[in-house]
Amino acid sequence: MLEGGDVSVAILNRGCITQDWQVPLRGTRVPVVLGYADPADYAHNPAYLGVIAGRVANRISGAAFTLDGQRYDLPANEAPNHIHGGPEGLHTRLWEMEADGARAVRLTLVSPHGEGGYPGRLDLTVTIRLEGDALTYDIRAVSDRPTLLNLAQHSYYSLGAETCRDFHVTLPASRHTPNDAARIPTGEIVPVTDRPFDFRNGRSIAEADPERQGLDMNFVLDRGQARVTGNGLVLEIETDQPCLQLYSGQHLNPLHPPLPGQSHAPFAGLCLEPQGYPNAVNTPGFPCPLVTPDHPYRQRTTVRIREQDAA
Repeated sequence: MLEGGDVSVAILNRGCITQDWQVPLRGTRVPVVLGYADPADYAHNPAYLGVIAGRVANRISGAAFTLDGQRYDLPANEAPNHIHGGPEGLHTRLWEMEADGARAVRLTLVSPHGEGGYPGRLDLTVTIRLEGDALTYDIRAVSDRPTLLNLAQHSYYSLGAETCRDFHVTLPASRHTPNDAARIPTGEIVPVTDRPFDFRNGRSIAEADPERQGLDMNFVLDRGQARVTGNGLVLEIETDQPCLQLYSGQHLNPLHPPLPGQSHAPFAGLCLEPQGYPNAVNTPGFPCPLVTPDHPYRQRTTVRIREQDAA
């Protein structure tokens, strides 16, 4: 448990999961991320609540890729495609966890060569630090050979509200990567101009999705930022990643008992996933998330949540 003032964050060693994040609101404290009440329930977590998703977040078409002339077959856990590192991805692993000062934890994991179908031994370190109203995820990895790595922090932000459809989102992203029917990128990078999901000047999820179909799409960021207001709270993200997946949680369901005061019904939380380009290894023109012994992985993402009228 990380604590600072009236803010507290619960981190689990399974999957580096952010289980709970409590912030002050109107004289009380509210949970601002969706979580299960019982940590044991995360053994079956098909919505990837709070995890660090990987080795490769998002989807890989055909559950396979070729690297340096060799084909690698992956589990097709969203048949015929692969998603979020597969059924035994990093989100399922028990990481070593230790305190790093009073308000941070360091989680480490060795992912062996061949795990999940991916090449390369990975030595991963995730440091999660609470500073005031900001939670920073500092993610690093080194590999003993060329491999793919595209990690995404996968919390669903509820901001203490029953639905995210009223959330007002501002996202400095002038382009997105459209998907086919299986939610695999077509390879295009298309302007958001005149689209209902143009969030550059801010709009609500309901305005962007008037027919309640839900959103699950990747935006190419002009700047590594995002802002969400709702239920009297402000959420701000700063990231060094080139893209952000926005998922409005339309497929959520109350699989396990949630944290007190929460519902895990459809649209109960908004998932904002800083990441690299999805399916880049199979999409010509997309930057491939390649990690080598000479080029280790690094991601730094900071999320701030505070009362809307707070200084």
